[in-house]
Amino acid sequence: MPQQNLSLAEIEAIARDAHAGQTDKAGIPYTEHIAAVAHGVRARGGSDEQVAAGWLHDTVEDDVLSREWLEGAALPRPVKDMVLALTKGEDEDLVSYTRRILATPGALLVKEADLAHNSDPARLALLDEETRERLTEKYARTRRLLGIEDAHA
Repeated sequence: MPQQNLSLAEIEAIARDAHAGQTDKAGIPYTEHIAAVAHGVRARGGSDEQVAAGWLHDTVEDDVLSREWLEGAALPRPVKDMVLALTKGEDEDLVSYTRRILATPGALLVKEADLAHNSDPARLALLDEETRERLTEKYARTRRLLGIEDAHA
């Protein structure tokens, strides 16, 4: 008998638990970022699968959940594929990373929500000038490679 997939509420709880205790570069609980991405996906018309990927988008990259966990989780294959597409390898170049996102159905919308939150001027204002400038350029380059219009230009 096939296993029933996790609900969005269960996925949210798993992601919040996995990222508990983490903070972003400004010292804000990381769970605020993943919530903002998931809600941003929904606001952009994303499917439940894309919202699930929004909740989980940084779990493997941040090593808070393993690839093995993801593969064995009761999640639809498209969710797993999006999470893996959004997982940038430690030494992976940005061009390869963005090509994989573009090649994975549904992943671009999740990355768009992620970039929107990461690029929020209020969030960037909390960082020191050097970090803010470095990240602003990184996010702008990522948007260019993905063909996403810069909402903060």
